[in-house]
Amino acid sequence: MGTGHGDTCYSPVQTVRMDEVLNLPSPCVVILAGPGASGKSTWAADHFPPDCVVSSDRLRALVGDSEDDIAASADAFAVLEDIVRRRVGRRLTTVIDTLGLDRQRRTAWLSLARQQGLACVAVAFDTPAAECRARNRTRTKRIPADVLTSQLRAWARSRDALAAEGYDAVLAPQFVRVVPEGLVTATAAARRQYERPTGLRFGLHLGSFVFDGGTVATSDRLREIAAGTEEAGFDAIYVMDHFRQIPQIGRAWEDFLESYTTLAYLAACTSRVRLGALVTGITYRNVAHLGKIVSTLDVLSGGRAVCGLGLAWFAAEHKAYGWDFPSVEHRYAILEDALKLLPLLWGPGSPAFAGRDLTVPEAMCYPRPLQDRIPIIVGGGGERRTLRLAAKHADAANVFGDATTVRHKAAVLRRHCASAGREPGDVALTHLSTALIGTTDRQVADLVERLRPRGRSAAQYAATVNAGTVEDHIGRFRELAETGVQEVMVRLPDLADASPLERMAKVIAAFR
Repeated sequence: MGTGHGDTCYSPVQTVRMDEVLNLPSPCVVILAGPGASGKSTWAADHFPPDCVVSSDRLRALVGDSEDDIAASADAFAVLEDIVRRRVGRRLTTVIDTLGLDRQRRTAWLSLARQQGLACVAVAFDTPAAECRARNRTRTKRIPADVLTSQLRAWARSRDALAAEGYDAVLAPQFVRVVPEGLVTATAAARRQYERPTGLRFGLHLGSFVFDGGTVATSDRLREIAAGTEEAGFDAIYVMDHFRQIPQIGRAWEDFLESYTTLAYLAACTSRVRLGALVTGITYRNVAHLGKIVSTLDVLSGGRAVCGLGLAWFAAEHKAYGWDFPSVEHRYAILEDALKLLPLLWGPGSPAFAGRDLTVPEAMCYPRPLQDRIPIIVGGGGERRTLRLAAKHADAANVFGDATTVRHKAAVLRRHCASAGREPGDVALTHLSTALIGTTDRQVADLVERLRPRGRSAAQYAATVNAGTVEDHIGRFRELAETGVQEVMVRLPDLADASPLERMAKVIAAFR
């Protein structure tokens, strides 16, 4: 494990057992409390990068002539309070390294954290008095004996008060990491996966086509990624169905490949993984033509096509290409018709179809798909209409969110299945998210620093991409599996070449 950079805090370089790790949510406020020579500054330096730690001693050296310039204490604390207020106001992880013996100061810092919706923990350094005195004697600049005695007495009172002050936790000085909120409970979940393994399918989601070597290298890089995907143990490859990059990922003028042409290329580069668009925008193509495209993909891939369908939300893309962008109600009508029409196209005969919006005199498609039924995935978590349509017509529903959100969506999907007269197992629950994966905390921090956009803090970016170690992601995916998710589609934001797939392979291996 490694020490992080910037405002995202990671673990020090040391090896610990999983059951010894405590994850704190990023961002958070950590208040250190204990007498002098109890080990606060050493612990803070071991567990947090310097930029996260606000130290009264260091500030005393800044505004005075040294850390021992007691006359500069008032100024040092004035600066400390200002720094803490500004950091917490910007929602940055802040470790307050003072004696922490003043209850009024502690409760003020707790109040600042609460105002910003941040977790706040106190770390109690209950080091025996004899040990504090022994450590003090080894210092070049000792705390005067009477001052340390006073601090030890004050600590006895503070120690007993901490539990009632309202912190999210009062901790002993143990091994801690600060991780994105979605990974806080991942360590315990990973332990459950190691002890009682469960299965899970994995799909690679390709949402960016900016590769090392530029456009001329695109086909080679994509072939390498396809081979690496199968070698890593993925079950499927999905591509976004857009015609230019979406603002959540990059800039409109970045290289972006057309989805079904790309899937055809991937079919030739692979032999095992399923292939599909996640999800096909329902307004981008004539639906009967889409049925022909997907059937062709199924034939040429040897029966590996998957059909994802969604409402097509990107209005600016429609405008740029001169396409109509129907109302939400109209798009739902097209989506429902498509869910009914496509299986007819892929089935026997050439029946006529007349839906709410679509009319097809001959629903005929030759060659027919190799699969008896091409799986249809409906993308989106809308509880009133999207999940209802998935429950009634689709083979899977794809949703977003953390485990709590997904657990709720799963319950909604089950209710819609019951209303439609289908068994809950008839409609699989799948999940799409981003995962930035490192083998160590050091590597995670380095990846975050390299990839984060200018103007976005490391902590913000880490939360957006679920930045964590292999073990973190084993835990996160175990939690999703426990909600009922059967397949996770994962976008790897550092997938400029095949190397991130090797780290993802370690996650996948834990579910095999």
